[in-house]
Amino acid sequence: MALLVLASCQLMVVLDITIVNIALPHIQSALDFSTTSLSWVVSAYTLTFGGLLLLGGRAGDILGRRRVFIFGVLLFVLASLLGGFAQNSGQLLGARALQGVGGAIASPTALALISTTFREGPERNRAFGVFAAVSAGGGAIGLLAGGMLVEWLNWRWVLFVNVPIGLLIVLATPKWIRESERHPGRFDLSGALTSTAGMVLLVYGFIRAADDGWRDALTLASFAGAVVLLAAFILIERRSRQPITPLHMFADRNRAGTYGIMLCLAAAIFGMFFFLTLFVQNVLEFSPIEAGLAFLPVSAVIAIGAGLASRFLPVYGPKPFMVVGAILAAAGLAWLTLTDVHSTYAGSVLGPMLVFSLGMGMEFVSLTLMALSNVSTPETGAASGLLNATQQVGGSLGLSILVTMYGTASTNEAEKQIPDFLRQATPAERLRFEQTGQLPKPWSDEILTAGVSAAFIMAAIFTAVAALIALIVIQVRPSDLERLKGGSGPGPM
Repeated sequence: MALLVLASCQLMVVLDITIVNIALPHIQSALDFSTTSLSWVVSAYTLTFGGLLLLGGRAGDILGRRRVFIFGVLLFVLASLLGGFAQNSGQLLGARALQGVGGAIASPTALALISTTFREGPERNRAFGVFAAVSAGGGAIGLLAGGMLVEWLNWRWVLFVNVPIGLLIVLATPKWIRESERHPGRFDLSGALTSTAGMVLLVYGFIRAADDGWRDALTLASFAGAVVLLAAFILIERRSRQPITPLHMFADRNRAGTYGIMLCLAAAIFGMFFFLTLFVQNVLEFSPIEAGLAFLPVSAVIAIGAGLASRFLPVYGPKPFMVVGAILAAAGLAWLTLTDVHSTYAGSVLGPMLVFSLGMGMEFVSLTLMALSNVSTPETGAASGLLNATQQVGGSLGLSILVTMYGTASTNEAEKQIPDFLRQATPAERLRFEQTGQLPKPWSDEILTAGVSAAFIMAAIFTAVAALIALIVIQVRPSDLERLKGGSGPGPM
């Protein structure tokens, strides 16, 4: 029951990253978003979520993980309610950012509570397997749930649905989860603020570059500000007695390699969901619920991959699953680069999506276990927060890079398609193009497909880098395997 409560919270938090994707066209028309500002409905959540995860993990260490967990879930519920009732774009973006704060508090404390609730060995391995499967599969479930809610109710229910789920979690937590020991300390607010603001500027710089080019003054200013703030963050952490990110964690090559792998893979999985959602709805013309159903196999195969990894980890260790999982993910993304306007779901999308999902299922269990290996109890919150932060920040940053690739490729393809369109267009079609700047089908499909293929090339490169890191950096010792089997091993370093 404790695992059910914690996994349900993680599912709610992760699901909210993708559940709004299918609802975005409806949100745009209801609240009068521009196309550019619409992307912030997703980014406002992921950036505050990823940027404040470290602070959320630290809060659990200092104040007690169960009480912090409950507070985070309640804040998430309140923000979801406010977002559902939003009457303009500013109110919705504010609610989405507040949702990210609540998720940043609840998610790392949930993972840390697993570490302190379940004994090291097979019991904890199975718990991590369930938690990782929920974390990785929640995105696909969110797309399905979003499609159903939009088609059967309206877009506001992609936010309202969190309210009853969150309240049930809050009611069940005191009964099934013990409070953790509190560790005296202080909050590193300056570190949290500089890291969050730095990542926001970095992501904004990439997104703006896709629209306004790399020489745009605001683009360059965003990158410069990001460099200054992130450098300040490192200096603050080096000098702080109780840093939000204990830099000594990166001295362990396995943990440092794990964070690097997570950055790369998060970029790939965010990109896969984002661009395939565009492709199946715009090119294949799937309805919202059909698009959601199209991603349902992802969750099943991720669960299979996570189950295989958690079962055989004590025998082979995490490294083989890290390497093979990244290779499978890269192969699936490379396969997706072959899609074109004549592709079908069964013939060109389903196969590579399943290969990618199997690899990601193997990866998330191995990465979760490796990130928390050899971590002392007082720092499990910080370690789990850092793992979640690399996932969310890597996803946000990676998606902004993929969007830049998409924008460049689609712009180049548009230059090829416009002359052909002008030769064949009716006067009414030409007038509409002059007013909106948007080409109709089938020219728009060619442009979108070219951009999506370019994005998948970069995503495949990200996963290939993850495979190299796993192969070269990760080293599993006999004592590590002994602990995975439930035996005694060296204590935390």
